[in-house]
Amino acid sequence: MTAVEPAAELVVTDITVGGMTCAACVRRVEKKLGKLAGVTASVNLATGLARVSHPADVAPESLVAAVEQAGYQAALPVREDDEESAAADGEEAESRRERERLTVTALLAVPVLVLSMVPALQFRDWQWLCFVLAAPVAVWSAWPFHVRALRGLRHSTATMDTLVSLGTVASFTWSAYALFLGGAGGPGMRMSFSLLPSASDGGAHLYLEAAVSVPLFVLTGRFLEGRARRGTGAALRSLAQLAAKKVTVRDELGEHSIPIERLCVGQTFVVRPGERVATDGRVTRGTSAVDLSLVTGESEPVEVGPGSALVGGAVNAGGLLLVAATAVGADTRLARITRLVTEAQAGKARAQRLADAVAGVFVPVVLALAVTVLGFWLGAGADPQAALTACVAVLVVACPCALGLATPTALMAATGRGAQLGVLVRGPQTLEALQQVDTVVLDKTGTLTTGHMTVARVTALPGALGQETVVRLAGAVEQGSEHPIGQAVTAYARRTGDAGPPPDVTDFAAVPGHGVSGRVDGLMIEVGAPDGRLPHELATALTAAEAAAHTPVLVRVDGRAEALIAVGDVLRPGSYRAVDRLRRLGIRPVLATGDRAAPAEAVAAALGIEEVHARCTPEGKAALVRELRRGGARVAVVGDGVNDAAALAGADLGIAMGGGADVAIGAADLTLARGDIEVLVDAVRLARRTLGTIRANLAWAFGYNVVTVPLAMVGLLDPMVAAAAMSASSVLVVANSLRLRGWQPSGSRGRTRGGKAVVR
Repeated sequence: MTAVEPAAELVVTDITVGGMTCAACVRRVEKKLGKLAGVTASVNLATGLARVSHPADVAPESLVAAVEQAGYQAALPVREDDEESAAADGEEAESRRERERLTVTALLAVPVLVLSMVPALQFRDWQWLCFVLAAPVAVWSAWPFHVRALRGLRHSTATMDTLVSLGTVASFTWSAYALFLGGAGGPGMRMSFSLLPSASDGGAHLYLEAAVSVPLFVLTGRFLEGRARRGTGAALRSLAQLAAKKVTVRDELGEHSIPIERLCVGQTFVVRPGERVATDGRVTRGTSAVDLSLVTGESEPVEVGPGSALVGGAVNAGGLLLVAATAVGADTRLARITRLVTEAQAGKARAQRLADAVAGVFVPVVLALAVTVLGFWLGAGADPQAALTACVAVLVVACPCALGLATPTALMAATGRGAQLGVLVRGPQTLEALQQVDTVVLDKTGTLTTGHMTVARVTALPGALGQETVVRLAGAVEQGSEHPIGQAVTAYARRTGDAGPPPDVTDFAAVPGHGVSGRVDGLMIEVGAPDGRLPHELATALTAAEAAAHTPVLVRVDGRAEALIAVGDVLRPGSYRAVDRLRRLGIRPVLATGDRAAPAEAVAAALGIEEVHARCTPEGKAALVRELRRGGARVAVVGDGVNDAAALAGADLGIAMGGGADVAIGAADLTLARGDIEVLVDAVRLARRTLGTIRANLAWAFGYNVVTVPLAMVGLLDPMVAAAAMSASSVLVVANSLRLRGWQPSGSRGRTRGGKAVVR
């Protein structure tokens, strides 16, 4: 028997790639890396990042060498802090160089364009002034295009830079020929101008306006495109800026500041009013309100006190807090959010993979078309100027830049905006799946409900004591109990009563299965399960509590029934509106819970969910998902616990609540960072808007070439107009994607009308 070789362990390495300008460059880098054994790569034009999956025995340096052999710059990631600083410095330096080159080009090119386009301004020997001004534009301004074109030629490849370089060189070379040898250099030479090419001027026609307009418009487009692309990554940079650099630690030596890298789990650190929480932790002393809006999208400040969990990056809006660190470095929630957003932006949608494949052969086809057009026009007896015009227009107008930018810019803007709203996606495949979902399986506990016992309703008999006093007395007795129901009653009493200390309790006793009792202010207070006959008001409240699947708790004062407290796992505030809005989006809600039938039916009735599956084991939930998928449904599962992990992994799309178990979040494709089920509706709408934007971008990118290339081939497109159109196509694609940065879910937040959420 032949031994089977174990599969080589695969690792993922990110490589920064420089010098890419279009989708053809992306395809070239991916193909070069793919030639290495066991290596696959996904290259993102917008971020300049290559995510490479390779066997562990393939050194990252080999990957860098492969990219460099393809004619591009490559570098391995450096330490995060250094990388952040270097990236910011690099972007600033690059932007400054682009602005300087564009400014000089505009100063030289604009006079050439004006004189070439306005015959009335053409003075004696104007053509020689234009030639002197155009020469540095054709050489120095277009130098980056020439260099990258030659580099591609050495590696037997052609990119958008090849087209721009050839168009510029052809226009300038013909103009130089016409000036020196073709009779266009004589004094008094005049040249008419039309947006439609014309060869009526014979050898006296110059193309200096094309020689300067191509570099000018392309550089302008690149500059605007670069600014827009940097804007799409603004959300990711803002997340990175939330990470603290230093932290104030309190220990036996007192308070002292240390770098965040030296903070360890378990150490206590100080968060003063107005400061940012350095890392994830749990409050040990102090109370305050913290602003989580930049981390989870939660708009309202959250009250915290001893025992409350804190998220690194939140802002302390109130008092002094002492916090024990529970996670540091890459294990923090902020680091996980940043990592998820980065990974999502590195992926590719199916449509983009198709666009990249087309771009891989697009430039060679355009070069072949340009040569064919030139030969056809000359062979048909046309004037050489007309043939050159058509050839240059084909070279300049056909650019695969928009194809390469259509998807990544939209994804960068959408994932960044989603992170700000508390929606974290793993990649473009998640957005595609979310758009197609038609059935969502919802867990009950912790997803539709708060996940912990809460007082839902208090019914007190009219009398001398009053509801507030009865609740205060019950809370005082229950503070000695460790039962979840007792803790819920105590918390409710603290929340609704005065801020003073609870009254003293004597003769405290706890009876398992029944309740607790004790003497408070001279009164014997009993809090436990209802028994015996009850007054009509309390009997009615008991029936209502049981119908809602709540646990009824009776409060007796000196043996007399005074109040009935209904305790249960109550619905989250936005659950009804979320389910209603999902249904309006065409998504069928299904409730699946491990809880008993009565609570499940009560929650389903309150939310208007028709299909309910109670007492579901983890295996049962997974089986339900498989059954729904076999029936043709595209299923998303929303859950927060360990028992949901199998169903999350088996669904078309797994969605985890941000406050849930790590195993659930790990099995999910999408995480709702602030634990609000209503954010799911925002996620669906954002996914649909994003995929719509991507489709519009790709339709424009393909349609633009389908229309303009034939026009250029038949001589109906001036090279200058072609250059402007080509640059505008890329800028329009990026600008369309940037609209996602301003997408607002508030436009669809329902207005309440008659108890129903009305979705706009």
